[in-house]
Amino acid sequence: MAEPILTVFTKPWTDALPALADRVAGLGLQGVELPVRPGYQVTPETAAAGLPAAARTFAERGLEIRSIAGSIDEATIAACGEAGVPIIRICVAIDPAVGFRATVEDYRRRFDSLVPALERHGVAIGVQNHSGAQIGSAAGVLHLIEKYDPKHVCAVLDMAHCGVAGEPTALAVDILADRMRGLANFKSAYHRRVNGPEDEAVYKVHWTTHRHAGYSWREFVQCLRKVGFSGAYCLPAEYSHPSGKGQRMGDDAIAFLRDDIAFLRTLLAEA
Repeated sequence: MAEPILTVFTKPWTDALPALADRVAGLGLQGVELPVRPGYQVTPETAAAGLPAAARTFAERGLEIRSIAGSIDEATIAACGEAGVPIIRICVAIDPAVGFRATVEDYRRRFDSLVPALERHGVAIGVQNHSGAQIGSAAGVLHLIEKYDPKHVCAVLDMAHCGVAGEPTALAVDILADRMRGLANFKSAYHRRVNGPEDEAVYKVHWTTHRHAGYSWREFVQCLRKVGFSGAYCLPAEYSHPSGKGQRMGDDAIAFLRDDIAFLRTLLAEA
């Protein structure tokens, strides 16, 4: 089995690309998932030239862009192909105006129209499960993508969201074992009560480190090994801000991320 590759989703940092690449290299990682979004180093409008340039900047430091978080369209797919980026990661929000079934059918029509471009450029759309009003379970992701070749549309399993949704680790991995194409997420969450004990309970999802995860990172690693997963283990670096609003950004996320990196390395080193 190939040596595990550790990457980080660079959402917490909007530094210039050289500084960002230096930061990631300093964490001892092998690559990144780059947000291609407004306000970041590469935007949807600049992706054609910006993504290959970013790949060169990271490569100078021995790093790869293993995935991006961005839109799915032919221009972005072509930019990923040019830059050697294998996966565009997306989540699927359910449009309440049309409901679950119609949202799924809409995404399938979009996937169908993009398969020729995905084949031509050697890129896959990676659908990640996400809790809340989105496709949140491994079972839901499989329902959406089952008819597609994983080289075109694959699964990105995120057990933090499965944990919030109550889906067991071994079951989730079994469901998507033959649909993963080299990317799995390692982050942590749990439901935290945000009001007093005498009131009707109100809970909020709290993003945290491996120590407080609503599932076992060790079990997740073991299950991935059992099914022969290889590729990138991505740390999304999402940690709730103590104010309760948003996530920790910039240097505020580093200590938490270092703790998670060290623990994941320990798990991957276990026999």
